[in-house]
Amino acid sequence: MNEKTGLPGYKGEALEALKRINAEIGDLIRITKDGTRFEGILIPRSEYGDDKHVVLKLKNGYNVGIRITPSTRIEKIGEGAKPAFSPPPPPEKRGDLPKVVVISTGGTIASRVDYRTGAVRPALTANDLYSVVPELAEIAQIEAKILFSLFSENITPKHWRQIAEETASHIREGVEGVVIAHGTDTMGYTAAALSFALQNLPVPVVLVGSQRSADRPSSDAATNLIGAVKAAAYAPFAQVAVAMHADFSDKTILLHKGTKVRKCHTSRRDTFKSVNAKPLAKLDLETGAITMLTREFKERDPKRELVLKPKFEEKVALVKFYPGMNPAVLDWYVDSGFKGIVLEGTGLGHVGNYCFEALKRAVREGVIVAMTSQCIWGRVNMNVYNQGRDLLALGVIPLEDMLPETALVKLMWVLGQTGEVEEAKSLLTTNFADEFSPRTLPEKIGE
Repeated sequence: MNEKTGLPGYKGEALEALKRINAEIGDLIRITKDGTRFEGILIPRSEYGDDKHVVLKLKNGYNVGIRITPSTRIEKIGEGAKPAFSPPPPPEKRGDLPKVVVISTGGTIASRVDYRTGAVRPALTANDLYSVVPELAEIAQIEAKILFSLFSENITPKHWRQIAEETASHIREGVEGVVIAHGTDTMGYTAAALSFALQNLPVPVVLVGSQRSADRPSSDAATNLIGAVKAAAYAPFAQVAVAMHADFSDKTILLHKGTKVRKCHTSRRDTFKSVNAKPLAKLDLETGAITMLTREFKERDPKRELVLKPKFEEKVALVKFYPGMNPAVLDWYVDSGFKGIVLEGTGLGHVGNYCFEALKRAVREGVIVAMTSQCIWGRVNMNVYNQGRDLLALGVIPLEDMLPETALVKLMWVLGQTGEVEEAKSLLTTNFADEFSPRTLPEKIGE
């Protein structure tokens, strides 16, 4: 690190080249190399980067790294201030608009680039989000709160409880909707958790994230947030939903049921898809119109009294079966005091018969064992083949078309409500939040 030189992250050849022209971070730099000219603002480098590149932020908003060679010409053509984030003051609230609280938990939607490491880090507060998306002032009266700033892979069931309790407190104060800014990687898990923890909802609870940080020209942060706030304020449903891009364009936001949604792509903006269910609704960003896509939804009713059940049992495992899996893995969970195991089996719900003895022992010792499928679409049916029927006879519980992630969260929630095995089994197979459907209809895959 070269903080004292005004060139953090630079070292070696690149540092010497910049020192020769008395450059500092924020200066306007021109680099000519192999007949190509680059002009942009000098920005810091990752401390883990090499010593041969200079990084500029171009006028189009993208960053470019240029390798320095003996023939490379570097010029300082203007001085500038060091990059800093200074959001404008938030617009005034309109008293005639519905009240929506935006709870920030972190993730890319509330992140900036960390030039120390070159990674994206949590930085924006919920107030920052509001102030840099002034369009929100025309949609709702926004109350912004930062609950914590975590990448979603660091969120645990303890955080689900905090989010549920915070959400419930605002709903009981009379807001028309709640938006939760969340990292996309585990947003499906949190959406499922809130679907079970927040029962009898009177208003929408909408989780929202972004695939690309706000400093990128292709960022989906603002459009997703606008769609989420619009849905929270005006949507006719009162359920937990996930709001993200419907496709490559910036025209439509889809609202997915919190128990039937999965992140399906690492980087696409339309990464979230409803699985074994239609999306709940769609929102046209140009007109603001909200169109329900299913008749099966709970209607908004401000008079309805919320029921909060935020306890989760963390000693539940999700185990993906694979050919040759060592059944000792299952024994380890039993020996470690786990109370539930969700199996992600093959096809209609199968695992190798070499796992049977370990499963029999688990059930015998009071561990609830349930079956989901590794297949994305379709449902478990363990009555078709002998292998499945044998698993049923062992006491493995089929979970219909429930997503493995949702099944894990639900079993955690169920065991947070009761320690009685038979009662827990009954709750596990009861449909609380559209986590499974009574039958699978022939639909086009992915819709």
